[in-house]
Amino acid sequence: MSLNAKLIQASEKLPDRFKEQKDGTLLLEAKLAERKVFMSKKTLTYKARLRVDEQNKMVRFFEMLKETGMGLSSGGGPGDMSPGFGFKTETYKTGTKTREGNIEEQSRLFGKDYKYSWDYSNVRKTVEQEARGAGYAFTVVLMERSL
Repeated sequence: MSLNAKLIQASEKLPDRFKEQKDGTLLLEAKLAERKVFMSKKTLTYKARLRVDEQNKMVRFFEMLKETGMGLSSGGGPGDMSPGFGFKTETYKTGTKTREGNIEEQSRLFGKDYKYSWDYSNVRKTVEQEARGAGYAFTVVLMERSL
């Protein structure tokens, strides 16, 4: 059984399963939380993508939390451009730190707006355990295009 097949099978115990993509990567997307506020809806999604490099016996892993929204915002809050417009900007530096620290920072930030109890680190742990068990190196990349 290929490592891709093992990872898809191992993902059965996670909130969603890895699905093989046309480019050869495996993708998992799970909706963690949804928030509805007067005439607007925001969704928090966890995304994990990985590539198994058979030639170099390596698994490259990428993950992120993504917030999407639609509708009208009440405006006027911190980070909003002006009352009535719901534009919010946020930046953070990755530097040489691992992705784990940054996704935890994002989780704390989103935790102020959302209530969810799913431990997204189980995805990374499951992939790493399967990869190392099959004799593959495991690495976390900071940008999805680095896969």
